[in-house]
Amino acid sequence: MITEKEKKLYDLLEKLGIAYIRHEHPPVYTVEEAKAYWRDIPGVHCKNLFLRNSKGTRHFLVVLEQGKRVDLKELAEKTAAGKLSFASANRLEKYLGLVTGAVSPFGLINDMNKEVEVVLDKDLLQSDQVNFHPNVNTATLTLSFADFKRFLDHCGQKVLIL
Repeated sequence: MITEKEKKLYDLLEKLGIAYIRHEHPPVYTVEEAKAYWRDIPGVHCKNLFLRNSKGTRHFLVVLEQGKRVDLKELAEKTAAGKLSFASANRLEKYLGLVTGAVSPFGLINDMNKEVEVVLDKDLLQSDQVNFHPNVNTATLTLSFADFKRFLDHCGQKVLIL
């Protein structure tokens, strides 16, 4: 069943001429849970972290290959954000319109004030295809990295490649 959150995304992807393949699966809340459903899905599988600085004045969506780890101290230095930590479920809903377990760059369509900064792993630039939740955790979308970049450009948030 396609939710309203998904429909809003699919309408935008269609408007932008972005092709994707939708893969349905049971709800997953972590990368470890999702791995059970990835074996037949091509492309790089990503994890997405929603972070905030200690003052709560800056928010970051970090997008990286699922097997990588993020050094929050190093990221804080490179973004000049001060100490970083995971943002609350309330902030995730407020800024990206998402719930825990469904964190995705596609949530940027809900960031009307462009308050979320995107941090993109530089290694993703070499990927042919990438995978993300379509704003719900019961499906995964596969699309080309070029189309993902077009989506990001359309959304208009600041993107930092690290």
